[in-house]
Amino acid sequence: MLDGRGVRVASRRRAKARKPGPPVHDDLLAVVDEHGVVRHDFTATAPDEKWLTDITEHRTAEGKLYLCAVKDCYSGRIVGYSIDSRMKSALAVSAIRNAIVQRAPAGTICHSDRGSQFRSKKVQRLLKNNGLQGSMGRVGSSGDNAAMESFFSLLQKNVLDTRRWDTREELRLAIVTWIETKYNRRRRQRRLGKLTPVAFETIYAAANAA
Repeated sequence: MLDGRGVRVASRRRAKARKPGPPVHDDLLAVVDEHGVVRHDFTATAPDEKWLTDITEHRTAEGKLYLCAVKDCYSGRIVGYSIDSRMKSALAVSAIRNAIVQRAPAGTICHSDRGSQFRSKKVQRLLKNNGLQGSMGRVGSSGDNAAMESFFSLLQKNVLDTRRWDTREELRLAIVTWIETKYNRRRRQRRLGKLTPVAFETIYAAANAA
């Protein structure tokens, strides 16, 4: 993509193979403001109130690699993810299951787009069996999951577009390392009072325990 000066700039690579269809859940994060405009509330007062999930892709010399990530709205922490060479429903199932194992949520809203992976029976069964509430945005509206898009933009800037990737395994290791050691534990966020996601949740846990 070119900017106004004709300089090539990076654009986030969405997983294009996803086919939007009829939602299997209402949009639980949508709110209507005083002007009748539909907006989305990505704020939360505690961990595991609201999760966002989405899929991104990136090319390597071996072919594409897909990442499905789950983000907690309270701290911005990536609480689950899955990486694979194929974009099947199992990719979304694995990411959400990983988050469930790590967090043991109850009544959590899990918000996604209408991609076929998230509409699959396997994902719906996983949400229902673990007491999660599904939520889905509109077709072709990136603003309905803007907080997840912001994470993928950071991933692209800090990992995906930093070099050419020869193998899927090489890129997979780079993504995992960045999420676990940098984004979750070292990247300070202004909205968190310049704390990292892990530190922000640690303070919440200590205050709640007290």
